[in-house]
Amino acid sequence: MEYPVMEHFYTLQGEGAHAGRPAYFVRLAGCDVGCVWCDVKESWSAEGFPRLTPGQLLAVIRSTQAPHVVVTGGEPLMYDLEPLTATLRGAGLRLWLETSGAWPLSGQWDWVVLSPKKFKAPVAGLHERADELKVVVYHPSDLAWAQEHARRVRPDCRLFLQPEWSRRQKLEPLIVDFIKDHPAWQLSLQTHKYVGIP
Repeated sequence: MEYPVMEHFYTLQGEGAHAGRPAYFVRLAGCDVGCVWCDVKESWSAEGFPRLTPGQLLAVIRSTQAPHVVVTGGEPLMYDLEPLTATLRGAGLRLWLETSGAWPLSGQWDWVVLSPKKFKAPVAGLHERADELKVVVYHPSDLAWAQEHARRVRPDCRLFLQPEWSRRQKLEPLIVDFIKDHPAWQLSLQTHKYVGIP
């Protein structure tokens, strides 16, 4: 099995429940969701990117001290991730998935981040598997939409609201007030962008 890999690098997780923790990021190319505010639109097409096997990725990851691997995209669940997770888990790595949920879940994961998008709804079963629900807020109406998704996840699922980067100054005060009124939620910020790391 080979996967189209747009980029891969060792950094710190910038968002959500594991913000600040070291992780090796594997960004798979290809996405059919098409968010208008996507900050990695170059990941939408799988064409032109190198195709790597799980073994090749593991060799690179093992050259670092990374204890965690984040598989993201694009939309990584467009691919069968079972071969990739079997190889990485076999090496003792802990695996975190970031997905819109638009495709069925594959692979074995220690942490699943569901970040639903209005452009293509999550498939059945993804909400129940999510360890973290992270809703990117682009418009004030997204706050009520986030609540709809929160009602579908497990009671122990962590809930995060994250302002879309280009609109953060306008949206952060609204999100703060919303969280104060709905304390099950937490604020997620793209700390890697503030720090200047990938």
